Formats: sequence, C-alpha cells, structure tokens
Amino acid sequence: MEVTKVLLDAQSIDGAVRKNAEETLKQFQEQNLTGFLLSLSGELANEEKPVETRKLAGLILKNALDAKEQHRKFELVRRWLLLDGNAKSQIKACLLKTLSSPVYDARSTTSQVIAKVAGIELPQKQWPELIGSLLSSIHQLPAVAKQATLETLGYLCEEVSPDVIDQDQVNKILTAVVQGMSASEGNNDVRLAATTALYNALGFAQANFSNDMERDYIMRVVCEATLSPEVRIRQAAFECLVSISSTYYEKLAPYIQDIFKITSKAMKEDEEPVALQAIEFWSSICDEEIDILEEYGGDFTGDSDVPCFYFIKQALPALVPMLLETLLKQEEDQDQDEGAWNIAMAGGTCLGLVARTVGDDIVPLVVPFIEESITKPDWRQREAATYAFGSILEGPSPEKLTPLVNVALPFMLSALTKDPNSHVKDTTAWTLGRIFEFIHGSAVDSPIITQANCQQIVTVLLQSMKDTPNVAEKASGALYFLAQGYEEVGPSSPLTPFFQEIVQSLLTATHREDAGESRLRTAAYETLNEVVRCSTDETAPLVLQLVPVIMMELHNTLEGQKLSSDEREKQSELQGLLCGCLQVIIQKLGSSEPTKYVFMQYADQIMGLFLRVFACRSATVHEEAMLAIGALAYAAGPDFVKYMPEFYRYLEMGLQNFEEYQVCAVTVGVVGDISRALEEKIVPFCDGIMTQLLKNLSSNQLHRSVKPPIFSCFGDVALAVGEYFEKYLMWAMSALQSAAELSTHTAGDDEMIEYTNSLRNGILEAYSGIFQGFKNSPKTQLLIPYAPHILQFLDGIYMEKDMDDVVMKTAIGVLGDLADTLGSHAGSLIQQSVSSKDFLNECLSSEDHMIKESAEWAKLAISRAISV
Repeated sequence: MEVTKVLLDAQSIDGAVRKNAEETLKQFQEQNLTGFLLSLSGELANEEKPVETRKLAGLILKNALDAKEQHRKFELVRRWLLLDGNAKSQIKACLLKTLSSPVYDARSTTSQVIAKVAGIELPQKQWPELIGSLLSSIHQLPAVAKQATLETLGYLCEEVSPDVIDQDQVNKILTAVVQGMSASEGNNDVRLAATTALYNALGFAQANFSNDMERDYIMRVVCEATLSPEVRIRQAAFECLVSISSTYYEKLAPYIQDIFKITSKAMKEDEEPVALQAIEFWSSICDEEIDILEEYGGDFTGDSDVPCFYFIKQALPALVPMLLETLLKQEEDQDQDEGAWNIAMAGGTCLGLVARTVGDDIVPLVVPFIEESITKPDWRQREAATYAFGSILEGPSPEKLTPLVNVALPFMLSALTKDPNSHVKDTTAWTLGRIFEFIHGSAVDSPIITQANCQQIVTVLLQSMKDTPNVAEKASGALYFLAQGYEEVGPSSPLTPFFQEIVQSLLTATHREDAGESRLRTAAYETLNEVVRCSTDETAPLVLQLVPVIMMELHNTLEGQKLSSDEREKQSELQGLLCGCLQVIIQKLGSSEPTKYVFMQYADQIMGLFLRVFACRSATVHEEAMLAIGALAYAAGPDFVKYMPEFYRYLEMGLQNFEEYQVCAVTVGVVGDISRALEEKIVPFCDGIMTQLLKNLSSNQLHRSVKPPIFSCFGDVALAVGEYFEKYLMWAMSALQSAAELSTHTAGDDEMIEYTNSLRNGILEAYSGIFQGFKNSPKTQLLIPYAPHILQFLDGIYMEKDMDDVVMKTAIGVLGDLADTLGSHAGSLIQQSVSSKDFLNECLSSEDHMIKESAEWAKLAISRAISV
C-alpha cells in the first residue's frame, strides 16, 4: 500500500477522497496492526516525505497508543504489548532517529509518540535503556536535536508516574533540563524546551527539593529564566514558579523575597502572558495558605507538620497596592466576552483570594483606594474601585464589613442606574450580588437590608434586568442571593410584596431577543427557581399561578417545526431550563398538603409534557425531565403508578445510557424516588429494574461514580417491596459483598478516598434498606447467613480509621438495623465482633448530633438483641 498517497488523501479538501482514505487506514490498522505501525513510523522518519504526511503519520501513531476513554486506552495498551518484539524495536529506532530531523513538525510529533510508548513500557520494566540513550549525548547534539530531546523528556514526565523512574535517572533528567535552561545556553528554542520540561518534571523532584544545594540551584536557574529577553521563556519560567508554589510550598521561605521582586516587576512592566503568571503565583500561594488554615483551624502547636508561613500576611502591605494597580488594566470589551481573562481580572481574583487568606487585615489597605477612585471621571477608576470592593467581601468578618456596606449600598444602587459606563454597571451589579451573598442572611447579626431600603433595592435590580444582557445577568445574580438570604425567614418574607413583580421581570428577561447572550436566559431561570424555592406560604397561590405559565412555555417548545441541529440544541437547552423550573415548583407545592392538593390537578398534563420531552430524545433534557419526574413521583405518592406503564421504557433507556453517565446516575436516583413513592406497587416493574441495575454493576464501561447510587437504590427497592426482595437477595448480596471487600481499604489520593467513602455509604444504605425491608417478616432468617460478612465489613472500615461523618452515621445505623431485624441471632455475633463495642462508644461520644442520635438508637437495638 502506498502509505504517502493515502495520508495525503486523508487531508484532501474533497470530502469523498478524504473519507475513502480514512476508511483505507482504518482497515489497514484492523487487518495488520504491525505493518500499519511500521509503515507509519517509516513515513515519520523518512526525510524525503512531505511534511504533512510525516506529521499525520505521527499523529495516527500517537492515537494508536492512547485514548481518552478508559476501556479503549486499556485495549490499545494491550495490543501494543502483544506486538512482535522485533517490530517494536524497529519502530522505536525510527522514532529515536527522527528526533534529529531538521523538520520541526516531525520532531515535535515524534517527541509525543516516544512519550506515549514510554508511558506503556516503562511501568512494565520494558525499554529500560530509553532515558539513558536520550541523555547520553545531549550536550554534543546540534540545537534542533537537543530541543527535541528535552521536549521528549518533558512529555515523558507528563506520561509516567514518579515511582516508575528511579532517583538516579531523575537526577540525570533534571541535570540535563536545568543545564538546558541556563543563560549560557545560546539557543532560545532549547531554553524554552528545557523550561517546559522542568515544569513537567517538578513532580519527580521531591528528593532534589529536599536537598538545600540542589534546590538552590534549581530555584536560581528558574528565577534567572524569568528575566530572559524571550517572552515565551519568561512565561514558561513563571509557570514553573506557580507549580513550585503549590508542590513545594513548605520549601519557599528562603526565596520568597526574591520572588516578590521578580513578580512585582513582571506585574508592573511585562507583557500580559508573563504578568498573568506572576499574579497567578500569588493566587497559588493564597490557595495553599487557605487550605492549611482551613485544615488546621489556625492553631499551630508543635505537632502540625505543615506549618503555614503566612507569606501573604507578610507581603500584604506591598502586595495589595500592586494588585490594586492591576485592576486599572481593564479591556474595553471584557464584559461581553465569556472567556475573557486579562490582567485586571487576574488581579481581582488574586485580591479575592488574599481577602480569604488574611480576613479583616485587608480592609484598611483597600478602603482608601475605593474612596479615592469611586467618584473619578475616568470609568476605569470607578470600575476598579467597585471591583476591589466586590473582591474583598468574602473573608473579612461581617462585623468589619457591615459599616462599609451600609455606606456603599445607596451609592451602588445609584451607580447601577445612573453611571454612564456599561463596565461600571456590570461590576456594580456583580458587587451587589456579592454583598447579598456574604453580608445578608440569617447568619449575619445586623441586617443591611431594612424596611427602609428593601423597596429601592428591588426596584433598582428590576430596572437593571432591562439593561444590556451582561448587566441584566449580573442583576439577576444579585436577585438570586437577595432571595436566598431570606430562605429561613419564617412565615413572612420582606420580598413577599414584590414577589409578583420579580417573577414577571425574570420571565420577561427570558423572552428577550438577546437573552442568549451572557447566559441571561439561564441566569433568569436559575433566579426564578431560587425565588420560588425561598418563598413563604403567603405566596403559594402565586406559585400555583406560575404552573400553567411554565407548562405553556414547555408545550410551545414541543410544537416544533423541522429544526436545524443548532436550533435543536437551543430548544433542548430551553426544555432543560423549563423542566428544572417545574421541578422546583413541584417540590415547593408538594411540601404542604393544601397546596399539593390543588397542584395535583395539573399532574396528568405535566407528566404528559415530560413524556413528550423524552420523545424528543436528547440527553440533556433527559436529565432535567428525569429529575422533575422524581419530584412528581414524590408528590404523587402511590398514585404515580398510573404513569408507570408509559414511563417505564424511558426509565429503562436512562439506566442503559452508559455514554452520558450523569443521565444514568440521575435515573438511578429517580428509581429510588419512585420506589419510595409507590412502595409495594413497584413490584411489577422490579424484575426489569433489578436486572438492569445488576447488569450496570458488572459493566466495566459504566463510569465508577454511578456505582454507589446503584447500591443505595437496592436499599430503596428492598424497603419498598419488603420480603418480595427475596427473589433478588442472592444476586444483590453477592454484588454487595464483592464491593464491600474492595472498599474496606482505601489507597491513593484524596479523590480516591472520597470515592471509596461514597461506595461504602452506598453499600451500607443497601444493607440498611434490605434489613428494614425484611423486618417483622417470616423470611427474616434468610438474612442470617449474611450477618457475619456485614459485621466483618463494619470491623474492616472501622479499623481503617478513614470514614467520613456520612459513612460513620450510616455504618452505626446498619449495626442497629442488624440487631433490630435479626434480634437474638445478631446479639451473639455482635458480641463476638472485633470492634462493634469501640465503634458504638466512639459514635456515642461524637460531636455530630446525627451520628450520636443513630448511635443511641443502635445501642438500644443491640441491648434488646443481647438480652433476648
């Protein structure tokens, strides 16, 4: 096969030629993988071939070694490892040779391919000579090859985990990289490649950063590189500093003053990409210190192994004025551009993090800037002053901020309607939102919103809902937090007199021609939902009037003409927002008997609409409609059964949707809602549901996050159907046991520990539902054989000492359920269990009253079981 021609055709502007070529390549790959990879690596290495085909050959090679989906990646790795050894050696030789090609695209693609092969082979203890051969002659190489080799080392460090490469090789890589970065390296491309490679290799340098001399050397070279005449090198060097600030925070003290000088120079004078990284360094330090202070609660006695160095507190007097300066570097059109990011925005974000790090101490440093600039004729100064104020509202105490807010509020309300500049209005509306989010609500002692100013606040915000989309979207956000602050206000809310007006204004905003800009339509619906959710009984009749209005809107989206794919996406987004709105209304009206009674007259029509939404068959809508149906089932109770025959097939489709696993997870949750609503009336549908749930559990293609809710769902079904669950007991218990064995021990990072805890919780919820479902039934003895294993699981997770509070509460509950359902059969087993007694005592003395309550109930159940 003439591979060059096929690769050229695959880039043809003629669609038919391109499709044909792609088909040919696909067949070649499937029928003869070895030949396919050999010819691609040959093409990539051949200096006589056109650059386009070499580049594409490299790209296809890379994609034959790696994929985003886990199961696909697993398969590609397996295929590579099974390839003939000679063929692999030949491919690797071609790759190493291409690193010294004069053609940049060929070299650069090859670097990535080598790293992918290394990512597969090094963990298997294969290709041990790779790093040595890359480093052997790096100092004698011509600049192009040196650059490609450093780039390869960088990608390699990105691909493999630090434990795969031994320290001796790590030292050699770092030596080569740091030498490539140093000012004595005359070639900028080499310096840039080396600096980027260091960024990727920092995770490997734990031992080197623990050695003072080596660390000093690395830090000196990085700081020198921030002063390079080449902007890309300066940017890459600052990126290294940002990474060092989070990875090696505890080692920074000796360098922090020098870094302050370098970053302040960059923030004031350098080009934007460099200045942004300089600001990012301080944001990153804030993140570290916020985490440390949250974790240790600020009490650093001798036993804390991660002390906080209070870098931000020390730098405060110099850092804050510098950040305030950056706020004046706005861009003219930043409010309209969704993804905008510039020096002013980075500076404001950093200022917000500084406020969260140091609290009250920031206020006196920022107030003079606000007072001085807020009334200036230049819009940039007014906007910067407003942005500064909004940025420091989270962190300092309400006591410190309330007097300032009381002065600022009337001023801001006036600016929101009268300022001639749209930027200033945008930032003012955002700042009002932040005021209502942090300095308003039941937790704040002295209210900033009173009878005297409430009317004015609502009037101004509703007026701003008619402003340009970006200002209206921020005003909508301010209304959201205004409503949220009155969530626990009691029977009567200060917003009640304005409820109708607010709702009308939000609905009007959703119909604006330009509601698609600046997320305005979405924001208006989100705010409408919050206003309904936080409303009081006084406004229930008005919420009822909203039902037919939203139903009509949803109905209109279904009377569709033939839509283009773009229009269909917009339509399904709108259906999602409307279903979300109905869900909140159903939950609100369903929560008290009188309103539920009136609302249920609409139930048939609403369910009809939801089923029509499903018939449109779009994944996003599925999710919101599914959640709304869960709410409807909860409100309708056993009567929901009349919708099941028609709804069941969509429920099954949701459970089978592995691709969009969030949809699958939501559907699993709705099965739980329906089980609770229907109780034993769900029996006719159980075979299908349980079969699908067990199938989902055994699939390795379903995202792991869906598995914990599936276990909880077993518990919901068992609780609903009682002893009828006998039919599924063996299968369910077998799945639970194998998951329990897996989740007893946690290993890995925080994310893994969090997942393991959610898995444990799902398993325990299943056990709890099964035991409570069988209670008082003659078939209780069916559960006895499973009790020892469950107690062993409880012992196991207790011994691990890494349960979170949620798991602890569920676990002690299961111990109680076991005793409560099995009585004397459980009593002796619990007495023999290794840790039940300790676990119970620990829960009884817990400060969490939910855990304590569960434990007291469990204690009672156990003492009854033992005394029988």
